[in-house]
Amino acid sequence: MDSRVIECVHCGRKNRVPAVADGIPRCGNCHEPLPWVADAHDDDFGDVAERARPLVLVDMWATWCGPCRQVSPALEQVARDLAGKVKLVKVDVDAAPSLAQRFSVQAVPTLMLMREGQVVARRAGAAPAPVLRSWVEQTLQSAA
Repeated sequence: MDSRVIECVHCGRKNRVPAVADGIPRCGNCHEPLPWVADAHDDDFGDVAERARPLVLVDMWATWCGPCRQVSPALEQVARDLAGKVKLVKVDVDAAPSLAQRFSVQAVPTLMLMREGQVVARRAGAAPAPVLRSWVEQTLQSAA
């Protein structure tokens, strides 16, 4: 499985965060929750996204898509702001055509929020980080 090196926003320590893990990733130094960002493909989406415990923010994007590249930093900011509550999973629709078909992706970026493997909210198009954070927080609150 893939992993990413994530710098803790609380203490600055770099941590290797796997794409798949039980629970939520925490800093090895200060034990604060870490932003969780992972890539998924047709063959590992179930493990990476559908079995994750926190709310999963799925970014269905494409390398050739300008708005996709513009919204990516905003999504990563939301993942940092809501560390421990949200996992960001990025899916390149050209590399994962079965997932694009399964979720009827008509335009990119398409953003979905998943809980326990089920899509609970969906939106198409780019938006600034505050708008995306508000959308994610509303979904988090509705589950509480």
